Amino acid sequence: MPDQSTIAVDAMGGDEGLAVMLAGVAKARGADEGMRFILVGDESRIADGLRKHPNLSAGAEVVHAPEVIGGSDKPSQAIRRAKTTSMGIAIDLVKKGRAGAAVSAGNTGALMAMAKISLRMLPGIDRPALAAPLPTLGANDVIMLDLGANAEVDARNLVQFAVMGAAYARTNFDLESPRVGLLNIGSEEQKGTGEIREAAQVLRSATLPLTFTGFVEGDKLARGDHDVIVCDGFAGNIALKTAEGTARFVADLLRRAFTSSIRSKLGFLISRPATELLREHLDPNNHNGAVFLGLNGIVVKSHGGASASGVATAIGNAAKMVRADLTRRIADDLGNVAQTMIRPAA
Repeated sequence: MPDQSTIAVDAMGGDEGLAVMLAGVAKARGADEGMRFILVGDESRIADGLRKHPNLSAGAEVVHAPEVIGGSDKPSQAIRRAKTTSMGIAIDLVKKGRAGAAVSAGNTGALMAMAKISLRMLPGIDRPALAAPLPTLGANDVIMLDLGANAEVDARNLVQFAVMGAAYARTNFDLESPRVGLLNIGSEEQKGTGEIREAAQVLRSATLPLTFTGFVEGDKLARGDHDVIVCDGFAGNIALKTAEGTARFVADLLRRAFTSSIRSKLGFLISRPATELLREHLDPNNHNGAVFLGLNGIVVKSHGGASASGVATAIGNAAKMVRADLTRRIADDLGNVAQTMIRPAA
């Protein structure tokens, strides 16, 4: 049984470096004093950094790692260095039960490859899926998966993603029967690839712990009409990057408009509460933390460029998943619906 109060953190991963990672851990610790951490990385550098965060001294253990996975390292190279790198050791702490989850802002491909080999897949799952919450106009975010782990999938994979995403939504949003849709090029039943149509047929007819809402077009992702949106990793990653780019575009456009003249600056002062609310809602740091669903353990990927606030959000999400026993919930759901799943092709 993993230690549900402890999170292993790859302190050396990420674009912003050790200082931001430690600041994020300290922020998460400040929000929840019951959390404990194992900080993995260069022992002397972490010790120096911890002097700036006295609230961490009583709640953090340091495990030395002599190497770091670089952003350009190939997954095959990372796997061979799993036992000596901060990322690999953090994952191994989950495998050994010393931590309930691992959080890293490092190389996504390397993180997935090492996590898959070390933790293995849950029974009934063929491939892990990268899932993350995205902001919507609804009462809660929408869980979207896969966001890049699997460029090509079949109908069986899509059904598995739906079951895993629904379990995540029930945990994250406290929902009894999450609304699940399949991303497609149209809402009509005859639209899309054979894999998508076949997955839809299974989701419509099977007895699953979710409410299947049919096909979802790209312009409906943020409407709040769905709790989970399922797709292959190719389309999901493009949709995610497009949404992030659009959010930055809107923010930059507003900034340019409000500084174009004295009248615009006065208008900004009047509308500032509304623009601040918009900025906070669209800030990716407030939705940070993608999880590899389908593994026999919890591994969370923080955005490489996340701020300390974003790192704290990712850690908080990881802790919530551990306490809700998300891995067991997914395993139970898969066991309950095993007879409805598509048999793999010969």
